Amino acid sequence: MLLEANKAFNLTAIRDPDEAWSRHILDSLTLLGVLAEIKAPEGEGGASVRIIDVGTGGGLPGIPLAIVRPDVSVTLLDATAKKCAFLEHVTREMGLTNVEVVCARAEVAGQDRGERTATGRVGGHRDAYDLVAARAVGRVATLSELTAGLARVGGLIALIKGEKAAEELEEARGALHLLHLAHAGTVQTGTGRIVVLEKLRATPKSYPRRDGEAKRAPLGKA
Repeated sequence: MLLEANKAFNLTAIRDPDEAWSRHILDSLTLLGVLAEIKAPEGEGGASVRIIDVGTGGGLPGIPLAIVRPDVSVTLLDATAKKCAFLEHVTREMGLTNVEVVCARAEVAGQDRGERTATGRVGGHRDAYDLVAARAVGRVATLSELTAGLARVGGLIALIKGEKAAEELEEARGALHLLHLAHAGTVQTGTGRIVVLEKLRATPKSYPRRDGEAKRAPLGKA
């Protein structure tokens, strides 16, 4: 479905099925090791682990993870309407009842606190996820701001990166400090590297900033 839809509008530069299996599907599934370490917070009545895939595009890594881990709840976040429509189609066709598609910018979702009721907060994406994943979306300094507000305190952020992971991480040191994130480790995989960040404390209310600011002026850079 991904390669077929790619003929109509751009979802991936990869058009060879064999290459897509290794560079898309296998690369997405490298997150299974990180996911295996996560448990839903205690006191939530057996609620499933919640994942959000930021800038999911064609549904990577979110859809492969949802297929192999039907016990987790996966939110696919993208700002492009055509991509969201494709993801809705895939979700229906494959019967993925553990997937939700949200068509919005990460800056908007990261500030969405839901609605306050007499019994607590209802809905919203801020501080809501056990694992925030992103693949091929941007540099660590930018991604850390776009993802931090979505993770719960104590939750993890997993960024699938390439050979420049260490360089990007060093560049992002100031941003991580401002966002109350810590580098929990970098995992070498068969297809790249996973930079794992842990959310130590609540994200300051002003982050993420307005649309496009994280990319135009990454935090911590002079």
